[in-house]
Amino acid sequence: MHVGFLGLGAIGAPMAAHLARRGPLTVWNRTAARAAEFVARHGGVAAASPREAAGGDVVMTCLSTSADVAGLLDGPDGILAGIRPGALFLDCTSGDPATSRRIAARLAERGVAFADAPVSGGTNGAEGGTLTVMVGGSAETFARARPVLSTFGKRVEHVGPVGAGDALKAVNNALLAVNILALGEGLVALVKAGVAPRTALDVINASSGRSFVSEVLVPERVLTGAWPRTFRLALLDKDVAIATDLLAETGVAGPMLELARSRLDAARDELGEEADYLDPIRLAERQAGVEIRG
Repeated sequence: MHVGFLGLGAIGAPMAAHLARRGPLTVWNRTAARAAEFVARHGGVAAASPREAAGGDVVMTCLSTSADVAGLLDGPDGILAGIRPGALFLDCTSGDPATSRRIAARLAERGVAFADAPVSGGTNGAEGGTLTVMVGGSAETFARARPVLSTFGKRVEHVGPVGAGDALKAVNNALLAVNILALGEGLVALVKAGVAPRTALDVINASSGRSFVSEVLVPERVLTGAWPRTFRLALLDKDVAIATDLLAETGVAGPMLELARSRLDAARDELGEEADYLDPIRLAERQAGVEIRG
């Protein structure tokens, strides 16, 4: 089974590396040098255009937004110029449901099956092949997609029709954002009250307030002062916006997520487009005049 993979970012590149070990692979990236570097390291073939990358049995995208995916479809060098009837299109972008449904409808006219298949687990999960994959599409499409997605996914879950994967990923990331914002505020308050950050986290992680942020992210990245750059705040902000749009579309009140969106918007404005998704904690430190270290 020949796979064409478009988008070799921090998550996409290690996902594609797993696919390269599985079988024939063609890769494309907007920055051609990154595709050439990938091929030199992992094998496969670097495509000169999205059209060239889309000629196999499976076409996969892992880009920043659904708009980026839609932008690669048309034109003489676009995906639609190269994809063949009967192919399978899997979009691992953290996208928005409405755009995924429009893309799926266009592909269906060409006899191409589509599933949105966003992933969770970060760069560590992508490198280790332990990602969670949330798949939106028909049961038949999911059955075709699962063996491919299992190459880099430890848990590959069919969550509903086209768009459902995007919706679930957006809500998941909105909850991540709430945890980051709330834990940052809580920890700086505890430090100012005289509680050592490590002690605070040890107790929280043995209690009902624990989360992935408190158990993994803050101990590894904040307490140590490491602050690696792995996921842009701008992309988390985009995901929270998708989640709040979903609330509006479904008629569900969402004051908590709306507040998180507002706070992320403000942090993004202050910290810039290249800020990391944990940098709102740095902002909380700065505003409180303390550091969370220990």
